[in-house]
Amino acid sequence: MPTITVHTAAPYDILIGQGLLQSAGARIRALRPKAKAAVITDDRVDGLYGAALTRSLESAGIEAVKFAFPNGEGSKNLSTMQDIYRFLNESGITRSDLLIALGGGVVGDVAGFAAASWLRGIDFVQIPTTFLAMIDSSVGGKTGVDTAEGKNLVGAFWQPVLVLCDSATLSTLPQENFCDGVAEAIKYGAIFDEALFDLLASGAVKEHLEQVICRCVDLKRETVERDERDTGLRQLLNFGHTLGHAIERQSGYAVSHGRAVGIGMAEITRRSEALGLTAPGSAAKIERALAAYGMADRYDGNLCDLVPAMLGDKKRHGASLTFILLDKIGRARLHPVPVSEIGPFIGA
Repeated sequence: MPTITVHTAAPYDILIGQGLLQSAGARIRALRPKAKAAVITDDRVDGLYGAALTRSLESAGIEAVKFAFPNGEGSKNLSTMQDIYRFLNESGITRSDLLIALGGGVVGDVAGFAAASWLRGIDFVQIPTTFLAMIDSSVGGKTGVDTAEGKNLVGAFWQPVLVLCDSATLSTLPQENFCDGVAEAIKYGAIFDEALFDLLASGAVKEHLEQVICRCVDLKRETVERDERDTGLRQLLNFGHTLGHAIERQSGYAVSHGRAVGIGMAEITRRSEALGLTAPGSAAKIERALAAYGMADRYDGNLCDLVPAMLGDKKRHGASLTFILLDKIGRARLHPVPVSEIGPFIGA
């Protein structure tokens, strides 16, 4: 079973393979033998895997309590956080205990932020159940919630103590949600690994699923180790996200994260090509990769209308906003744009 170790201040392992949900209790018990576990999940994932995780924990002698909130981005807010804090208090969760995030990216972000902020920080374990969460959001310690002002503007860096990627859980993932993860995998290929990009563009991701998961996780590991606090290199992982987050917000989150990022990657690359900043043909390659999985590559509206939403992006520094552009497929760079020039830049 592949194991990837992330060497941050407190190193942790990421395990990838089938059957990890059933062995989760024993693995967590070996890591934190005296801890009580608070499982944070959503109502959809709870119906699929909540009971299996609870059985695994209890069979390992771990006392477990569970909180499930409504599925979806709409629950990723401070109101849900208040409900979780109340639950943790009523359940007697102390600094010697831990949280377990069971679910996709929303669950991982919310549970991780709860762990980072409850009692000023307790341990947590990530058990991602979506392709997107396995390859991206469960690794690297970014946690947080959305506010009326924007996406992920309130949060903390808080690394997990263990990540268990049970690829068997992907068998119940709807194709639409699976494609959200594919868009993020395409991102990794576009910015770091042309061979990975070509594999994904062939449409054969399911035939190489664990290989793709391992490669994406290892790319994320390397990036996090070099820039844990997202001050430089790690920002490359936001390729397509500045436009993507704005598209999500503009749609009231009717457009899912992965699909919005896919559109963002294609749109920003078309514009950087038009400005002579990216190798010709790069945008067409991204378009073909997205099309292989039935994903859109164009925003149905005027991109300049997204500028107000983009100005709330986390990558804004003073009077400039950093975009991630491709030199070519497999190589990317940071490109600051003055706030006063974002409209013309996006409208190139």
